[in-house]
Amino acid sequence: MEKTNNNENEAIVTQGLVREFGQVKAVDGVDLSVHRGEIYGFLGPNGAGKTTVIRMLITLLSPTAGTISVAGFDAVAQPDQVRLRIGAALQEAALDAKQTGRELLTLQGRLYGLRGREIAARMADLTDLIDIGDAMGRLIGTYSGGMKRRLDLAAALIHQPEILFLDEPTTGLDPISRSRIFDEVGKINTELGVTIFLTTQYLEEADALAHRVGVIDRGRLAAQGTPAELKRSRGSDLIIVKLEAEASTQVTATLLALPSVEAVDAHDSELTVSTVNGAALISSVALKLNELGVGVRELTLRTPTLDDVFLQVTGYRLSQDETGQASEEAEDEAG
Repeated sequence: MEKTNNNENEAIVTQGLVREFGQVKAVDGVDLSVHRGEIYGFLGPNGAGKTTVIRMLITLLSPTAGTISVAGFDAVAQPDQVRLRIGAALQEAALDAKQTGRELLTLQGRLYGLRGREIAARMADLTDLIDIGDAMGRLIGTYSGGMKRRLDLAAALIHQPEILFLDEPTTGLDPISRSRIFDEVGKINTELGVTIFLTTQYLEEADALAHRVGVIDRGRLAAQGTPAELKRSRGSDLIIVKLEAEASTQVTATLLALPSVEAVDAHDSELTVSTVNGAALISSVALKLNELGVGVRELTLRTPTLDDVFLQVTGYRLSQDETGQASEEAEDEAG
């Protein structure tokens, strides 16, 4: 079967990707390019279109418009070729509680046409890589949440895919389990050379793992770059001001006029002042707010994080979004 995208440097390419559910445009003209061998972090608020994009990339959902190339093949015209070359571990692991881990991986291998010796060799490799150990012979119903996620990773890797899709693989896990999962994601990338497309709600993990990051908001790709590039775009220092009331345009304009201030972003009662030298400016900011009679609850100085980039792009912090209930599943139902 002939490839439709012969650029060997690109694992995933989309152009003008659109998906509509009735009157709702969940994905609105997304252009993506994911390089082979990289970890690409895909971030966005609930309902922004993350899961809808992944479903189209792994051929579970057809686009309304646009083109998708995955592993060099057209995901719409050649879905079977794409499926042979990808692995996917989605938010809800589809595991049979009455199977053992070994039985599940054996079945998964057979579905991909692997023979007994090949499956045994792959399981031996994955048992070490994913750190499942003796649990392979136990019923999946006895597994902890972290063990189930690791087994789901192994199932997605049994056929040695070129590209691995991970949709919020650590949601709901305790910090220790989260850390183990992300250590293993890093090993999968470096030791096996697998391209990884990752969505996560934990920005510190995307910052540490991802070679590049894309932020989707309201169905559009709103920002993209390496974590360092995105953070640098916010300025070298940030002064975070939490006010007692919502910030007025007068307050924002006054702070913006101060020397060395690059930008001032207001989000409800929080101000973010970008500057090249926060230590020299922070006292001037405090004095100016006092002159204006503005009540200040907290004033802090720090370097930018991905959460600051997320706030600038989407209008709120991802940590606030974690409790939200909206999701792409609701968009599917609307369609």
